[in-house]
Amino acid sequence: MTYTADRTTQSSNVLNAVSTVQAALKTLSTDEKLGLFWVIYENLGGAITPAAPGAAREQFTQGLLGKVKALSYEQQLQFMRDLVNQVNNPLTRAYGVFTNNNKLAFWYQLAEGMTTGEIVPVPDNYRLSNAGLNVFSQIAKLEFGQQLTLLRRFAVEMGIDPLAI
Repeated sequence: MTYTADRTTQSSNVLNAVSTVQAALKTLSTDEKLGLFWVIYENLGGAITPAAPGAAREQFTQGLLGKVKALSYEQQLQFMRDLVNQVNNPLTRAYGVFTNNNKLAFWYQLAEGMTTGEIVPVPDNYRLSNAGLNVFSQIAKLEFGQQLTLLRRFAVEMGIDPLAI
């Protein structure tokens, strides 16, 4: 019984840590959130690769990814902002039908496209705001599983679920 109680307490502490950072992340502006996602990708991208895309069926995201790649850089950035802000349009609804893992994999694919220039790149001189740096430092203190849970939660909240409207 002690093991069960300890495990429940430990699980509760993990969720509390993730929820605390998630609440801090939500206070950032749209562009700060996008910038933070980029910094996370730069720092954790190699570790997220097997955890997110490996668990997802990437062929389901390819159609939307192709449509986004066909947009101008300005339109791509607006699409990402629309996802974060849950603006209702055909592309954000297409994202909304993805599974949780596919949503996280899609963001990984966007970041990969940013490194190749297929997706609007982050300016070379981009720096996170102090608020963004604060949230990043909180994320860096989380264990890898907690970081992945946080990123998945954030990705899941984006877009529009067409079945819910």
